[in-house]
Amino acid sequence: MLTVLYRDDYLIAIDKPSGLLVHRSEIDRRETRFAVQLLRDQIGRQVFPVHRLDRGTSGVLLFALDAATARLLNDGFATRQPGKTYLAVVRGHPADSGDIDHAITRQPDEREYVHGDAQLNAQPAFTRYRTLARCELPFAVERYPQSRYALVELQPETGRRHQLRRHLKHIAHPIIGDATHGKGVHNRFFQQQFNVGRMLLHAVELRLPHPVTGEALCLTAPLTGDFARLIGELGWRAALPAAWLGETAAGRDPAN
Repeated sequence: MLTVLYRDDYLIAIDKPSGLLVHRSEIDRRETRFAVQLLRDQIGRQVFPVHRLDRGTSGVLLFALDAATARLLNDGFATRQPGKTYLAVVRGHPADSGDIDHAITRQPDEREYVHGDAQLNAQPAFTRYRTLARCELPFAVERYPQSRYALVELQPETGRRHQLRRHLKHIAHPIIGDATHGKGVHNRFFQQQFNVGRMLLHAVELRLPHPVTGEALCLTAPLTGDFARLIGELGWRAALPAAWLGETAAGRDPAN
């Protein structure tokens, strides 16, 4: 059962688990489970995805419950109306805060069909980040006797594919668990030392005006599972708001 964070007559938001595709994709033709299919079966009605999360990313994923609402939401996402906040564990110690203004090209997946007229040129991409916590572990993962890691808050102002993963690689602080844009030696260290094999990127909050009522919505997906456990083991819980740790009610579902 998918965790429902919010539901009304027009919208439904879930906490997407890491490893789950949003919908059928050429990324993995053998996959038979998708968020769209699972949610449709769970609530017994059609759902319309209005944005996407990478397969390895967990957190807030919003759907419309009818085509008209989906069009309104798509218009909002196209004009960057929603505010998105992510949490990530990265290699190294980034600055306290900063902006990443770095254009990125579209990089299709290996099995993805790309039309000959498709635009693959570099497009503007902008991300704000803030470092919430840091640690230094007594393990020589690379050439140094100790290894540094940090917890960062990310707010993308554009929505390019793999933007956060590629932007953090660009500033030499790749996300732990990112098999494509990260560093394998650190990914393996976290799997062996902390038993965490997932990508440590989580969409913790989505803020937007309701497309029908205009109400200001703040949808929150608290950290759970391996990500939440790791935050505790690294002593970082005090760096996060209680709602992001599931210590207060997050979101609402009028059906409950």
